[in-house]
Amino acid sequence: MSFRIRGTNASSGMGVADQSKATYMELQRKKVHRYVIFMIDEKKNEVVVEKTGGPAESYDDFTAALPENDCRYAVYDYDFVTPDNCQKSKIFFFAWSPSVSRIRSKMLYATSKDRFRRELEGIHYEIQATDPTEVELEVLKERAY
Repeated sequence: MSFRIRGTNASSGMGVADQSKATYMELQRKKVHRYVIFMIDEKKNEVVVEKTGGPAESYDDFTAALPENDCRYAVYDYDFVTPDNCQKSKIFFFAWSPSVSRIRSKMLYATSKDRFRRELEGIHYEIQATDPTEVELEVLKERAY
């Protein structure tokens, strides 16, 4: 009898697809993406990339890409200029769990979040949001400065 545990989260059984880590690294190091939205693929038992946004896409494009009624994880590379006129970039991790999403989905994403988040090195801030007002651009500005 053998057990395969490698690469999974003991509480939820969710692993992290290599493509998810590679896509995040492209956002972090190469600035290929402005944002990445991840979803849990229950058939594969892992977190996979659902959508990416190019460097020219706006924050409005990012928030519009989050589903209204289902949970997701996302990362957003926020560029800004400090009061000292320095160009900066901060990476935000989002745990998106709309109040109208299914209980099962909320539980699955909640139990898998910590392990997935640990796989993404270099995250500056984390935002847990249940409605669009919690992901407004002002929230990022307040955290980043």
